[in-house]
Order: sequence, then structure tokens, then C-alpha cells
Amino acid sequence: MAQTQPTRLSFLGGAGTVTGSKYLLEYAGRRILVDAGLFQGEKRLRELNWSEFPVPPASISDVLVTHAHLDHVGYLPRLVRQGFAGAIWSTPATRRLAEIVLRDSAFLNERDAEHAAERGYSRHRPPLPLYTTADAEATLPLFRQVGYHQPVDLGDGLLAGFTPAGHILGSASIRLQAPGADVLFSGDLGRREHPVLRPREIPPGAATVLVESTYGDREHPEPEGEGHEALADLIRRTAGRGGSVLVPAFAVDRTEVVLKALSELMAAGRIPDLPVFVNSPMALAALAVYRDPAFRDELRPDLDPAHFVDLPQLREVRTTEESIRLNDPVHPCVIIASSGMATGGRVLHHLEHMLPDHRHAVVLVGYQGEGTRGRALLEGARHLKMHGRYVPVRAEVLRDDGFSVHGDRSDLLEWLGGLNPRPRQVFAVHGGPETSRGFAAAVTRSLGVPAIVPALGERVLLG
Repeated sequence: MAQTQPTRLSFLGGAGTVTGSKYLLEYAGRRILVDAGLFQGEKRLRELNWSEFPVPPASISDVLVTHAHLDHVGYLPRLVRQGFAGAIWSTPATRRLAEIVLRDSAFLNERDAEHAAERGYSRHRPPLPLYTTADAEATLPLFRQVGYHQPVDLGDGLLAGFTPAGHILGSASIRLQAPGADVLFSGDLGRREHPVLRPREIPPGAATVLVESTYGDREHPEPEGEGHEALADLIRRTAGRGGSVLVPAFAVDRTEVVLKALSELMAAGRIPDLPVFVNSPMALAALAVYRDPAFRDELRPDLDPAHFVDLPQLREVRTTEESIRLNDPVHPCVIIASSGMATGGRVLHHLEHMLPDHRHAVVLVGYQGEGTRGRALLEGARHLKMHGRYVPVRAEVLRDDGFSVHGDRSDLLEWLGGLNPRPRQVFAVHGGPETSRGFAAAVTRSLGVPAIVPALGERVLLG
């Protein structure tokens, strides 16, 4: 009897960390990569982006993408720069959003290299970008769009399927089947109810499951009263002292969710009618995708795509000159700028100018990875390093977990418990080391399934 060829799975990112998601499946001479994310946060992680890829990128035939956040797609141009020329499979909405994200990332890489050369704070001589705009443009034609629940035949007996994950527009869990082995990648999973999107779905089960564990050690707080009262109170107080509120927010999904909440707070009279500036060309482009009627079926049925954001003084900030003027707001306002963990982008310049002023406030509305400026603010830093120098933190800082679109421990366990067939082994990925270990223990206790936290670079046999 002929033996089934072994299937190997390697954890090249998103293992023991919430960033850099990359999972390599090898079968019968084929190499399939699920997600190709950038490492962000701590310097030791960011430096991994510059390391030689563990296998020749040209030997990878396909990349399957769960969603368009930078820590899941941001490495694609680097992969292409190094020789990858295969197919990149994603949902249509992910393709649209990835185009925005990758072009912005390439622009920032080039600009940061130029900025480092001007100020002399890079160890590289001359400073180089991780990849260029040309690399991003070379990546986009490789995308192949696939609908939810539409089987993808990758050849050699390899099949893939995409199921809605309810995290951001276009997000999916991906089941990848090889003869003798099948593995399910959760991607990032949304909460039971998303403010903008329809709920996640339970995909067909698999023998091996990789499940994210970003919030695997906690439960999201239940909303109190009318919701977001801490944010409403902060905006009222900050405006009262003549200050402005800065919201570092991921351009894709988080900005949309924040705008929807501000619309509701303003309509209810819970916050003053202030100008709201969206200072992120990427966020504005992503908002246009969310409003596109082509993706109406992914939004909650009670939302009108064209009008779920309704702010009388909404201002779109597109040019650098307009952004610079916002560094020192003359009148109270709300400024939303990316990135969400303050790792780059226009928000850094706002922080540099606004943090030293006690009148202003900063609201953190998403997960803050270790080693990021957002995490430092969350942990009470009194000084923050930006552009090679430290600035004092005198502005008020608020954390609002009510905007998280990651599932908490109960969400993740519920998703796992609904899989049919039940997995034989679970890998807790995309979480901090302690968080992933705690979640893995909870999986074993609750579901009676062996759960492991893989090490970065670890390789295992499947089937």
C-alpha cells in the first residue's frame, strides 16, 4: 500500500507573538504560505523582517491571505522582492483593502528611510526601505480573488476554502486540505457581534487547528449604560479645557468603528458637536471600500453603507500640509490617525506635538503590542521616543477596550467548540507568550483537546 506523503507545517511568524503571521505548509514538493505579515513592535521582532526567509521565496507556489491587516499581508512585497511569483489567494474585499495597505506601507518604508538619512538615526548607511512602491505594485497583479465557501483547487490534491471570520471586511478563516492531512487557520476572529460587520461563521472542522489568541487570557468588559461613556466623558472634559482628543486607530476597520461610535454619541447629544478629522489617506480609502455597495452583504443588515458614518463636521485630511496644521489644534476637535499602535504614520507627528500639552488627550482603542509606543502609553510612560528624541507625556491617556474587534477567550472557545469534526490538536498562535499559554490550557480544560503553543520557527508533521 502506498504511503501518504508527509505534510509539514512551519511557524514562521505569529508564534509567541501577535505579529508577523506566516505559516508554511509543505506537501509533495509544494510550499503553501498562509499569511505573510510584517513583524511589528519590539526591535528584536522588527529586525526579523530583514532576515533571510527560511525557504527560497521562489519555491512557494501560493500564498493564502486571511485578511488585509499589515501583520498578515505586509511582508508580501518583501517576498516578491526576493523572488516569489506565485498566486496570492484572498477574498475580493481583502484584495481591495490589501492594495491600500501595501501601497501605504511601501510609501512609509521609503519615507522613513529618507527621514532616517536626514536625521542620521539609522545604523544603515545609507538607510534602505524594507521594500519600495515598485515592489508593492509588482505584488498586486499576483492576487487571485475567491469568494466565501468557494472551493479553491491548488493542484496536487491540495484544496482550500474561505469562511467569514467577522474581524474586518473580507476577513476569513482558511481550511487547507492535503491528502492525509487537513488544517484550519482561524485568522483573526471577530467578536460575537461586530459593530459594522455580520457575525463570524463556524467553518468546517479539521484535524489540526491554528487559532489566534490575542485576547485569549481575558474577557472583554460588558458595555455599561449607553456604551463608551468613558470616551464620551473624556471628550467632554478635554473640550472643556480647550484641548483636543487624538485617537491612534488602525486605518482598516478600527477607524470605521470609531467613526460609527462618534456618530452615535454626537447624535445622542452625549458629546459636543466638534470637528472630527480623519488624518489618514489610507483610512479614507478603506472607508470608501466599506461603503462600496459591492460589499453590502458583509455589513450588518441594519446598516446603510452610505450613511453609517454621520458626522456634521467630518473633515478629510489628505495632504501633508493639512496634517501639519493639525499638530497644534487651535480649537477643540477629535483627530483619528493611523497607526493604531503608534508604530508609524501621521499619528507620530501629532503625538510629538500634543503629548507635552496637558490640555490634550489620547485614546487607545485597540490591542497594543509589546514594544510599541501604544503599549508604552498604556503602561504609563512619562516620556516617549519618536524620531530619535524623547518627548514628555503630559496629555491624558485613556484605554477603551469597547472598540476591540478581536474575540475574547469566550469567543475563541465558542468558535473552537463549534467545529465539526472536533480537532485532534490545537495550536494557540498570534498571542503573547503568557497569553497563548493560558489560552492553550483553557482549551485543554474546556474541550479536552491537546493545545500547544508553538515556538517561532518550529516545524511539525501533520496527519
